Amino acid sequence: MDVTLHLAQDPEADRLLGRSPLAALTGMLLDQQIPMEWAFKGPAAIAQRLGADDLDAHEIAAYEPDAFAALLSGKPAVHRYPGSMAGRIQQLCRYLVEHYDGDAEAVWRDVSDGRELLKRLQELPGFGKQKAQIFLALLGKQLGVRPTGWREAAGAYGEERSFRSVADITGPESLSKVRAHKQELKAAAKAAKTAKPADKPDT
Repeated sequence: MDVTLHLAQDPEADRLLGRSPLAALTGMLLDQQIPMEWAFKGPAAIAQRLGADDLDAHEIAAYEPDAFAALLSGKPAVHRYPGSMAGRIQQLCRYLVEHYDGDAEAVWRDVSDGRELLKRLQELPGFGKQKAQIFLALLGKQLGVRPTGWREAAGAYGEERSFRSVADITGPESLSKVRAHKQELKAAAKAAKTAKPADKPDT
């Protein structure tokens, strides 16, 4: 795995994401309740604070929890909720150590088809169906992992030029389109939430 990504909009952070399966998974895990670029800069920040040039699942899994939380909490914090996210990253790494000997790429290496890949991703701690489908789409669209039926398994996120998620970000222009799509979804959800139900007729 050695490709050029543009998810963090930061050359060094993006280089790590493009060559490190664990960094890519960790960035996807962090991508909630904060801007996308912030989330995907996280793996590089963690590696730097660990004094390494990559993330190691065995090292993170074995790290003392409070110390790891403190590492993510240092300014600038890796996430809006660094303590809870530190715990989630360690859960992910422990799972990878237990099931894949710490090899994140083994999650998708030699997978039989898209459905099997989606199943494996959904089994990862912190990966619900939506996050799993987005990461599956990222694997297929930008990382060259394209088992039979991967687009179908990724759902709408697998559609070409859909600009729905990080899977479609290849530069500033596509980032703007994805951000606009997310804002539209938020606005629609807010409108639906605040809309008053129609008055029921008297019975």
